[in-house]
Amino acid sequence: MLSYLSMRYLVTGGAGFIGSHLVDALIKKNHQVCVLDDLSSGKKENLNPKAKFYQLNILDDLSLVFKDFKPEIIYHLAAQSSVAVSLRDPAKDAQINILGSLSLFKYCRQNINHFILEQNKGEESRGFTVRKVIFVSSGGTIYGTAKKIPTPETEPTNSECPYAVAKLSVEKYLSALKIPHSILRLANVYGPRQDPQGEAGVVAIFIGKILKNEPPTIFGTGKQTRDYVYIDDVVHALLLAATKKTPAPLNIGTGKETSVKQILKLIDSKVKSVFTPARSGELQRSSIDSRQARRILGWQPKVSLEQGIKITKEYFKKSI
Repeated sequence: MLSYLSMRYLVTGGAGFIGSHLVDALIKKNHQVCVLDDLSSGKKENLNPKAKFYQLNILDDLSLVFKDFKPEIIYHLAAQSSVAVSLRDPAKDAQINILGSLSLFKYCRQNINHFILEQNKGEESRGFTVRKVIFVSSGGTIYGTAKKIPTPETEPTNSECPYAVAKLSVEKYLSALKIPHSILRLANVYGPRQDPQGEAGVVAIFIGKILKNEPPTIFGTGKQTRDYVYIDDVVHALLLAATKKTPAPLNIGTGKETSVKQILKLIDSKVKSVFTPARSGELQRSSIDSRQARRILGWQPKVSLEQGIKITKEYFKKSI
């Protein structure tokens, strides 16, 4: 277990929805934090002023970041995160999510050997050393149409969209490259700062539409289910993953299925929606079993869906 009171954390995608909440939590714990984000989907207003910021694409030359900041722990969240975009343009998805990750890992490998050598001698060094990469993967897509729901990590991966294929590929590259790492497979994350104009994140999209007096659009029947986990619970899991050894990917979710129709009802039971044909490649059911995370990390979700939606609604009322 890593025990230093203050460490240097690099967060790729740190101006995004999940990344910015993670950065805030790390800074509250008095860690030094560096954000890497090209602001293509992340937002300047999400940046914590106490974090060092590099406006760079994940495919750019990152040598200066590693030389100047000397990160010890790296959270890798930068990604093309839309399933729909990955279906429309799988090459773009692969370039960002696979090649971008490999570009980052190149710098990690260049700066990890010294720590491994010192560790093997039974010593520890606070020098220029990457100790661990924590990769945010997708529990919501990586299992595809699973036979067992909630789906545990032991079930076969059956990726049915390019986005999921890319996430699984990066998981395998981390192991193949022998980079010390943790992998968290997240369910459908929601909460404040999620983009209501984006293509992913039905909770934020529905709230955004309702506050603008526009009818929310439901694709397909609305009976399709997802596992919705609140942002604060996800950040807690990410923080725990930095301090503990996780030998295999861990699911982070609630284990509960909630339909799109139920989500809309929880947000506003009086609103009428518009139905449109189902989107290609969309799963009909998805929920993940997180008992391994409870056993290994000591993690479990604390915020109920009703509580989380209430907090999220209040946030958007003030910001839209």
